[in-house]
Amino acid sequence: MRMLLYSQLVSRAVSVVVRLGIPELLSGRGSGVEELAAETGTHPRALERLLRALVPFGVLTEEEPGEFALTPLGATLRPDAAGSAMPTALLLAGEVGTTWTQLEHTARTGESAFRKVHGTDLFGYLEQNPGLREVFDRSQAAGLSLETDEIFASVAFDGYRDIVDVGGGDGALLCAVLRRTPGSVGTVVDLAGTVPLAEKRIAEEELAHRCTAVVGDFFDHVLPGKDLYILSHILHDWDDHSALRILRTCRAALPDHGRIMVIDLVTDACRPTGDGGGVHRLPAVMDLYMLSLFGASGGRERTRSAFAALLAEAGLVEEEAKVLPSGMAVITARRGE
Repeated sequence: MRMLLYSQLVSRAVSVVVRLGIPELLSGRGSGVEELAAETGTHPRALERLLRALVPFGVLTEEEPGEFALTPLGATLRPDAAGSAMPTALLLAGEVGTTWTQLEHTARTGESAFRKVHGTDLFGYLEQNPGLREVFDRSQAAGLSLETDEIFASVAFDGYRDIVDVGGGDGALLCAVLRRTPGSVGTVVDLAGTVPLAEKRIAEEELAHRCTAVVGDFFDHVLPGKDLYILSHILHDWDDHSALRILRTCRAALPDHGRIMVIDLVTDACRPTGDGGGVHRLPAVMDLYMLSLFGASGGRERTRSAFAALLAEAGLVEEEAKVLPSGMAVITARRGE
């Protein structure tokens, strides 16, 4: 129990290590604490204690006193690591992490801890702070990159020629889909502050001839008549009323042959494993995260049946639902009668 109580200190320590650039400095080599302190402008003894505290958690090794190196787990904090955890650490080191101190306020009032701390909602804040918006989208994209193999092992996209990624962020998922389906084209739809990030990724992935990014509001209108509309980790950001508005907007755009695909965690997968494993704890942790960001009446992780109810109320018919080993669900739906 005390380890649970103190675990926020471990999270903060990892985030500080990333903010200081330690993972980059240790890439491919070990280094002494005096050298690291000189390169990061930190207090040598304080830095040594910070780094040593992460050794028992498997983030670093200390082969000789004061000589530190990354473990394979710690290497996931490097910027060039596949699915790098670095953007998430930076996100939690800043404005998002500070909201956790106000979780009691949310419990007592139902109000968003993020709004209490920062005076506005998360997405409004991101639009006003493009630097944080970029970190947020990089964190989303890195997390998504860990999911794509699992998604593509279970879901076939080659039956869809024209695909819209609704609220698609920097376009990471759509680019991954298009690389695997050479005959398809696609469009990322998101807010004005995010579209340049999607355009940048599309250009870097050399997909500009098959993919575009446009400004749009999924509460109002999305491009009509396409084959597939993807809502990846979108509905969990919103309360039921708002989620229904998004689904109805997509349904209005949906042709008879088209499909909507919802990709989100389901809390049904959250159960004690008995072996200390954490995979089935993720939906529970993420729901606490959503609670801190959006409050009791905002975004949330949902059960499998809650998604089915939303789809039905929006006039959609669920065709297939797959709950993947990670606890993520991929739900495909068509227009109802």
